[in-house]
Amino acid sequence: MTRQEIEQNVTDFLIDDLEIDSDAITADAKLKDDLGIDSLDFVDIVVIVEKRFGFKIKPEEMAGVVTYSDFCDYIEKKLS
Repeated sequence: MTRQEIEQNVTDFLIDDLEIDSDAITADAKLKDDLGIDSLDFVDIVVIVEKRFGFKIKPEEMAGVVTYSDFCDYIEKKLS
């Protein structure tokens, strides 16, 4: 899966499943502060990522993930 495909998948589920405004989704958007993702949303994200990308998110691996771009980097790394 290419980086572009990863970003499209992430953007799609943020908009469709978490109802985040597409205008708010930028590379440097902070997941919590700018996109409003909270701990309940994170539970949904874990399920969605497992379905769409085929791996489980480990909370300890997400410690340094702050922005949308960081999140896409994390997924790209897990898929490679």
